[in-house]
Amino acid sequence: MLGAFSLAAQAADVTLIGVFGERGAVVVVDAGSPQTVRIGQKIGGVTLVSVDKSSAVIDEGGRRRTLALGQHLTTGAAARGRAQQATLTADARGQFMTQSTVNGTSMRFLVDTGATMVSIPGLDARRLGIDFAKGVKGFAQTANGPAPVYQVKLDSVKVGEIELLNVDALVLDGGGLTQPLLGMSFLNRVEMLRNGDSMTLKRRF
Repeated sequence: MLGAFSLAAQAADVTLIGVFGERGAVVVVDAGSPQTVRIGQKIGGVTLVSVDKSSAVIDEGGRRRTLALGQHLTTGAAARGRAQQATLTADARGQFMTQSTVNGTSMRFLVDTGATMVSIPGLDARRLGIDFAKGVKGFAQTANGPAPVYQVKLDSVKVGEIELLNVDALVLDGGGLTQPLLGMSFLNRVEMLRNGDSMTLKRRF
């Protein structure tokens, strides 16, 4: 195991795929096999500081960052001069979730290629401070009947290293949408590479 950590220290890409208690985490480095790392150990250029049930705190050269389950981090100089990317891991249902930020505020998305645009429930839009009532209003047919939707422009959406500006989105207010969806208004601007339970997004423009 120590040999594995020594080799991994040169790697650049780290994805958090699991945690166990408050003792350690399971990570994938450079799309390799899952590896176990304990508190205080270094892997992929970062040191594991602490974990909880859904995230881990890592230290890279004195800078601490929190990684949610499935979230990807590119460390050190390798993050420069290469395309921005994010690696996601499927959950038990085969769905890809990602802890992201919208206009600088944390939001957990379900990747949905069937959604034309990034779609956000009204409650989450209010939490983000989006004045969606000023957007272009329309109606969508839901299981609960017609519901108002508002087309808005998000200042930024960040997934892993990928940060896109001026992203078209729909806010569905009171129509039964409870899970924010990472739709095609974001996904059309990235390359999607699926490999088993792993999906890598790479920024195209």
